[in-house]
Amino acid sequence: MKKSVFMRLMGYLFRYKWWTLTALAFILLTTLTRTAIPLVARYYIDHFVSNQAAQSGLFLLLGYYLLFLMRVLFTYLGSYTFSRVAYSIVRDMRQETFANIQKLGMAYFDKTPAGSIVSRITNDTQAVADMFGTVFASFISSFFIFTATLITMLQLNWQLTLFILPFLPVIWGSIWLYRKLSNHLVMMTRSKLSDINVKLSESIEGMRIIQAFRQEERLIGEFEAINQEHLDYANRSVNVNSLFLRPAMSVLKVLAYAVILTFFGLNWQSATFTAGLMYAFIQYINQLFDPLIEVTQNFATLQTSMVSAERVFAMMNQKAYEPMQASSDLEVSQGRIEFRNVSFSYDGKTDVLKDISFQVQAGETIAFVGHTGSGKSSIINLFMRFYEFDRGQILIDGVDIREYSQPALRKAVGLVLQDPFLYHGTIESNIRMYQDHLTRADVQAAAEFVDADAFISELPDGYDQAVTERGSTLSSGQRQLIAFARTVAAKPKILILDEATANIDSETEEVIQHSLKKMRKGRTTIAIAHRLSTIQDADCIYVLDQGRIIESGTHDQLLALEGTYQKMYQLQAGQLQQT
Repeated sequence: MKKSVFMRLMGYLFRYKWWTLTALAFILLTTLTRTAIPLVARYYIDHFVSNQAAQSGLFLLLGYYLLFLMRVLFTYLGSYTFSRVAYSIVRDMRQETFANIQKLGMAYFDKTPAGSIVSRITNDTQAVADMFGTVFASFISSFFIFTATLITMLQLNWQLTLFILPFLPVIWGSIWLYRKLSNHLVMMTRSKLSDINVKLSESIEGMRIIQAFRQEERLIGEFEAINQEHLDYANRSVNVNSLFLRPAMSVLKVLAYAVILTFFGLNWQSATFTAGLMYAFIQYINQLFDPLIEVTQNFATLQTSMVSAERVFAMMNQKAYEPMQASSDLEVSQGRIEFRNVSFSYDGKTDVLKDISFQVQAGETIAFVGHTGSGKSSIINLFMRFYEFDRGQILIDGVDIREYSQPALRKAVGLVLQDPFLYHGTIESNIRMYQDHLTRADVQAAAEFVDADAFISELPDGYDQAVTERGSTLSSGQRQLIAFARTVAAKPKILILDEATANIDSETEEVIQHSLKKMRKGRTTIAIAHRLSTIQDADCIYVLDQGRIIESGTHDQLLALEGTYQKMYQLQAGQLQQT
């Protein structure tokens, strides 16, 4: 158990100190009632049962049962209060982890599977809840009961108690050995559970491709292999638990019983060893060993919770934030863009952009074309500040892009991706994007501007039509038009189009192109194009190859060069003629 992780968890517990103190009070009351029950029973046996005057002790007997009811009530209240604290802590941890994720840069999400992130925020935080709601309460209760029981036994008969004490080092040694053997198994079990979540997430998201390429059997086999590994580690944990937890503790408790009964058998004639004392000691042995058994049983849960907490804190501690921006009051006024000798590498070794320089005047449209891996999307990633660069300079209206605050930059730039992402909600909420200042009229005007109003009006519920996950019930063209309306509603000065028509059929493309022309009017536009026919009217087209600009000019100028652009254009024109 890492001390830093434990202390950090205690910091969360301190946030709810009054609830925690209330829970501790109930646990203390539970301990007192549990300790008192055998004492009352001993007094009743020695003074009433042994003297054949059981009826005279009726009120004492009623008090005895009342203590049982109080014990149940205090146990319930203590468990309830600790559970409330536990789930409050888990809520805080999930909220803080999710908030930190929102600030992380794209580099983190490129390297971390979505299933792993989901697993940490859900499964791992739930394991922490188990620790506070069950394990932590159990440990404190066990400590209180163990201490109170041992003190009471020493007061009742310290000579007899000394016969029980040699069992305690054996128990603690067993716990220490269990911890050593189980720690690695617990970590691997949690790791394999995370792998299962990753494989599930990947399979569900890619189900169309899996079925289209008949990969079901392969995925089933891969999932079975991961699932089997998880089972193997879980079974090995069960073996260790079975050896060192309740079975081992139960054997020691039986031996303790044997010692006590043998001692009583040899000394039953002594006046100090009464039937009541014998009954009380047997009950106290239960109370002495049961907390230790409970602690060892919950130790597996504790280790799982600590490993899970460490995984959650690792995500919470991630500092791979998106690039920093200044906190100035600068606003993008015109939208002039300039790249000056910009070079960039994702891994710090191989440059994907090499000495990129270009200018875009306010209101102009430029486009980037090139083969896959030529660096087109990397230019957009840097301009959108998804990644930091350290060589060259990017300017907007003559000001370094880092000098703008993030809100000012995001407000000025509208991004339309190749595969638009729609959220659960309605058509209106996906266009509005929770910008409260936008009215229903603004949303409808944006949809009309990009020619999306026609198909939206034909939907059963119009703008209130429910949108399922990723907008799967809408066509790709409809999703793209909604993304256009979303961008127009935000009224950006700069428009970024990342292959916005790549997944659109030819018929829908005409509507999209008409909408794009209206969107681009009066806005500085940078477009990444796969279909060269969509950017022929651009003010300047840049051809990229292996991270360098190798050609630039208008459509006609590039054709006249008879270079790479002309070959790409002729290839696409030939493909169109063939189809």
